[in-house]
Order: sequence, then C-alpha cells, then structure tokens
Amino acid sequence: MTSTTAAYHMDPNKLLLFLVCVALASSTCLGLFTDKVFNVVNYGALPDGKTDSAQAFLKAWNEACMTDCGWFGKARVRSRVLIPEGTFFSGPVSFEGPCKSPMVLQVKGVVLAPTTLSAFKAKEWMAFRHVDGLLITGRGKFDGQGDAVWPSKHGRGLPSTLKLIKMSNTKIRGISLVDSKFFHIHIGQSVGIKIYGIRITAPGNSPNTDGIHIGDSTDVRVSQCTIATGDDCISIGSGSSNITMNRIVCGPGHGISVGSLGKYHYDKGVTAIRVLNSTLVGTDNGVRIKTWRDSPPIAATNILFYDIVMKDVRNPIIIDQEYCPGSCDEGKPPSRVKISNVRYENIRGSSATDVATSIVMSVMNRVYGRCDPCKVKTSLK
Repeated sequence: MTSTTAAYHMDPNKLLLFLVCVALASSTCLGLFTDKVFNVVNYGALPDGKTDSAQAFLKAWNEACMTDCGWFGKARVRSRVLIPEGTFFSGPVSFEGPCKSPMVLQVKGVVLAPTTLSAFKAKEWMAFRHVDGLLITGRGKFDGQGDAVWPSKHGRGLPSTLKLIKMSNTKIRGISLVDSKFFHIHIGQSVGIKIYGIRITAPGNSPNTDGIHIGDSTDVRVSQCTIATGDDCISIGSGSSNITMNRIVCGPGHGISVGSLGKYHYDKGVTAIRVLNSTLVGTDNGVRIKTWRDSPPIAATNILFYDIVMKDVRNPIIIDQEYCPGSCDEGKPPSRVKISNVRYENIRGSSATDVATSIVMSVMNRVYGRCDPCKVKTSLK
C-alpha cells in the first residue's frame, strides 16, 4: 500500500484575506466582526447586589470612550461597555463624551439604584452627556427602587433613572426600567433620539414617575414601547419639535401629554408632535394638551393624534389651558399659549366616565383643529 500526500494550494487572494483577518483579530480592538468589549467586571464591578459598582462602570466607560477602534471596511468598530448577567448595585454615574469610537452600553444584568437620597448630588442616576452615536441595548433592567422614597418626597428633588443631555443619534432598545424615583427616561437638549421595544413599569400610584419626558429636543422617535407608570406615560415639554410616538401601549398612568407648557417665563413652544397607532388602557387621561396660566406668548402647533384606541380611559381627550396640579391663584392672567392645527383622527374606544372630551380654553385663544372621525363611547362606572 502506498500513501499519497495531497497538497492544498490556497488562492493567493484568499490567503491575503486570511492574514488580514488574523491581524485585525489580534489588534487593540479585536474588532473584525465584533465590538471591542469592556466588561465592567474586569474593572471591579461585583454582581452581588450590594457592592457599589459606580466607579467600575465609570472606569470601563472612560477606557472604552478613549479607545479609537478604527474602521473595518466602511464600518466603524464600536466600543461596547458590557454589564453582564447578575445583580449590580450602583450609585450615580455620569457617562461623558465625546468619544473616539461609537459607543454601546449593553445591559444583560439588573442594576439597582441606592435607596437613600444622600447618595445623589444631582437629580440623576445614570446620566449621558455629549455622546454622538450611543446605543443602549440589552434585555437587562434598571431598577430605581423608588418605593423607598415615594411616600415622603412625592417626586420633589428626586433623580431620574436615565438622563440624556446634549446627545445626538442615540438609540435605546430592548431594556426595561422599573420603579424610578422620578422620570424613568429624561431627554433634554438632544437631537436624533430613537427609543424602541423597551418596557417601563411603576405602580399606578407612584408620584411623578413619567415614563419618558422629552424637552428642548428635536427628531425624537419612540415606538413599540409598553409603559405603565403613576404619571404621564410620555410627556412632551417646552422646546420640542418633530416628536413621533408610534405603537405605544400606555396604562396605568396619566396618558400621553403635550405639556405642561408655559409654567416658566423661559418656556418655548412645541411643533410637529405626532401620536400614532397607540393604545391607552385604564389611564386617568388619554391624549392631553396642558398649559399654565400666566404663560409666555408661545405656540403649540401641528399636533396629530391618529388611530388611538382608548379602553376605559377616564378622560380620553383633554385640552386644559388652566392646568394647575396644586393650589392655584385664580387671579393670575390667562394662558397665552396659542394652540393651533391640532388633529384628532380615528380616535375610538371607551371612557370610564361620562366624559369623552374636555376642553378648557384660555380666553386669550381659540383652538384651530379638527376631530374626524372620533368615536368614544362613554359609560359611568
């Protein structure tokens, strides 16, 4: 019997590609087809639910942010900060940019907030600033543990769970947020924000636990989210434009609100606000526009509520230009917020009271808009 040896001759082009792949895989960013991963455990975070991992989170972020992972072909290689499975306790963290590579925060585990307010020097728990192209993703959860402070504080001076300030081209997807002390997500002075497929949960009696609050921002899209809170599921604040909310399931809570507007002399108007293809279940309010008395002369215009289903909502459609959740000075001048081009289209479902529509207008203004068709059955319960 004779043995034969077969020689394999690799195509020179394939050999070159193979060698390039090996070189890239061994580079600083490991970055052939994957991100460069910065696991917070490698920076001292402990998944024991009690050791403060804030500094470990920050160290991982800072190293990831300062690493230039370069390009693979025409694609940027990303720096990914990983919070792995397990339960991590963390004090407040401020994640700052700008960064040298696109950033990803991947959350697989549960992150617990402090229950004592002395741990917070500012009204924020996890804050992100000056970052372009951030992705926050994963099936993990941020637990604000707000039930420890709600009974005594009623939302005053409390920290939001996620705060995004001066951010651009940011995506948040897949994560869960529960029991924030204040707003679950607070977006301010930002542009190009997309939030989709997230879940926000807090008890219906939890104070000021808005699901998502947007202010002074433009080009924000929130879609396919399930939100249950003790306040507005989504609220649109001063200075916001081109905001789209699509396929939102809201309830319990106070519904989806444009405003409140005009509380402060520096408040700005809002425009191009759209609520589409959404369902509100058992909420106190449905879709609402609310403005304060004695407001600056600003405008709320080009607002569309389209294809909204109400299920046992107490006040399905509201415009309130005398909004005042506490004690009010009836002697204050009327609201000067001009509301115009408001459209309600294909609003349907049921009211839990004998009220389907409530409109309280300022004597300074008329509403210019239409409701076509709007069919909400009312029922006393």
